[in-house]
Amino acid sequence: LCCECGQAHPLLDNHLYNFQDEVDDELICHICLQPLLQPMDTPCGHTYCFKCLENFMQEYNFCPMDRKKLSFQQCHRSSLLVRNLLDKLIVLCPFKAECPQTMQRCELEAHLQNRCPGFKKYKSELQRKKNPISKGKEDPPGISKGETNTPKDPEVPGGGSSLVAESSGAAVVSLGTTEPGLVNPAFEETEEGENLPQRTSLVAETTTIEIHREDPEEELGMRIVGGKDTPLGNIVVQEVLRDSVIAADGRIAPGDHILEVNGVNISSVTHCQAVSFLRHPGPVLHLMLLQEKGFSNKTAQQDSTATHREVIHVTLVKRDRSEPLGIKLIRKTDEAGIFILDLLEGGLAAKNGKLSRNDRVLSINGQDLRQGTPEAAAQIIQTTESRVNFVILRQPGVQLGEPVEDGSTSNSSSSSNGGSPVHHRRRPDQNHYRRKSNYQKKTVAIKKEPKESLGITIGGGRDNKNKLPIYVTSVQPIGCLFRDGRIKRGDVLLSINGIDLTHLNYYEAVSALKSNAASHSVTLKALEILSLNSPEPALDIREQGFSWSPLWITWLGLPSYLHFCQDIVLTKGNLESWGFSIVGGFEESKGNQPFFIKTIVPGTPAFRDRKLKCGDEIVAVNGVPAIGMSNSELIPMLKEQRNRVTLTVVSWPGSLV
Repeated sequence: LCCECGQAHPLLDNHLYNFQDEVDDELICHICLQPLLQPMDTPCGHTYCFKCLENFMQEYNFCPMDRKKLSFQQCHRSSLLVRNLLDKLIVLCPFKAECPQTMQRCELEAHLQNRCPGFKKYKSELQRKKNPISKGKEDPPGISKGETNTPKDPEVPGGGSSLVAESSGAAVVSLGTTEPGLVNPAFEETEEGENLPQRTSLVAETTTIEIHREDPEEELGMRIVGGKDTPLGNIVVQEVLRDSVIAADGRIAPGDHILEVNGVNISSVTHCQAVSFLRHPGPVLHLMLLQEKGFSNKTAQQDSTATHREVIHVTLVKRDRSEPLGIKLIRKTDEAGIFILDLLEGGLAAKNGKLSRNDRVLSINGQDLRQGTPEAAAQIIQTTESRVNFVILRQPGVQLGEPVEDGSTSNSSSSSNGGSPVHHRRRPDQNHYRRKSNYQKKTVAIKKEPKESLGITIGGGRDNKNKLPIYVTSVQPIGCLFRDGRIKRGDVLLSINGIDLTHLNYYEAVSALKSNAASHSVTLKALEILSLNSPEPALDIREQGFSWSPLWITWLGLPSYLHFCQDIVLTKGNLESWGFSIVGGFEESKGNQPFFIKTIVPGTPAFRDRKLKCGDEIVAVNGVPAIGMSNSELIPMLKEQRNRVTLTVVSWPGSLV
């Protein structure tokens, strides 16, 4: 039985409801002859269920009512008024023997999950029927074309479109299902458990581009965040500057993941190393990018040949239904089926070590997914109590992003089907964020001539776009601070002669520094950010004088009292998803890690709002602090917010390359 409508229907079909009264004909779909679900309007004025219309348009190119020429792309979601009328239709609880209640259609799912004694009894009986003997069985050796295996036990689909978790750090937050590691707030289920037509699946693809520079020393003009020493893992483009080389090229956008620079794999390097690679001068720059293209309802193409590929059986054992697997699945634009995009470091799949990036999922628990979607896969995984059996197709040598070191071993927590060759993943890097960074307060008191300048230039200020504290951009060899030697470039200035600088804008800080520099003695309090990691590489290329600014990773080491928090309010319709994914949170192996925005999907509320950026740190959700939470604790908080959420974030500027 479906856990959203409480009735039996094929996994990908419309939900079924028992309506109390006869429904007005204007609210009926003339394909399925049932009250509309996710209503879609045609240009010729007719309305159908999203799934009914989608299935019909796969075979025909005209409207079912008036037979006028029609394509699915021309159709759009019905008005909020119509959707609200449909949501308010009164339905009967499907478990009428134990529960005679009636409610609005939009309230049925919550009723089943939280209040219905009949559905609670059904779930208890289903649990008792689970046969422990089946746990010892493995997947069939292969799946032939046209053959579909079904689970032996009834399952309760979780409904909702869902993609699995982002890589690195902690599991991505789920707004779509109850399994935190499986989905991602960018891919949230809707009020009725379905997505918009254009958002059936998230499509991502790798692209190789060449950037040409007339001046080999010219900066590219983009800001980056991430690195293996942060929860983001990959290097992600945060911002493209106007009138820059990258902006003129037009092919790189915020949210793109940079996998290679001039043939060098940077998907698993530190932030400083990535900056060094990208700042290397040259007339031509070759970049390999992973670009999320948004959601697509593209029909899967024909199965590609499996020549020179191997079929591998992998079993993951969950301790309970809610345990995340830590996998992100995608569809590709050029090949049918589902592929593993990433494995969450520290997640169940990564610890097992037998699934790899770019593996194609043929089946899960016997269900054929060769033409399936990430949403269908996530529903199967979500409803599985313990053992999740994968059959995957692997092309040897094809790995996306992370290199595999020879001789490395994996921390497998469960074994795969014996005898199948397995490529072991490298052991997760234990030197992961929270980075071993700290800061040192220092007080510098100097005697000087009244007309002698301090000899520093500054940047930042609370009027800055990122609301930065005041920091030193250069120490000139003509002033008293250069002679003293204790104030360095990159130091954050806290006060001068007792005047607090931490809340001033740029011009107020300049004025305060100049006025106090006229005295015979100056006392500066500053903060020096210290890193216990290896020192920064040669990052001074094209960064002299006023143009210098600290790296993104430097800001992460600041104490919280210097953070400038801002509230970002996102709103969405019932059938929309928030459009962002996050990584981070508390993990036993790494302790407390902040939550970071990792991806923002084109065409979603977070994307349209333009305020949220990749690399932003989430401090609170609706006023509730996120510090110390695990992803599984933050998930319900976000999941409850159906149409509006307030994110309190700290936004640090990415490193300029």
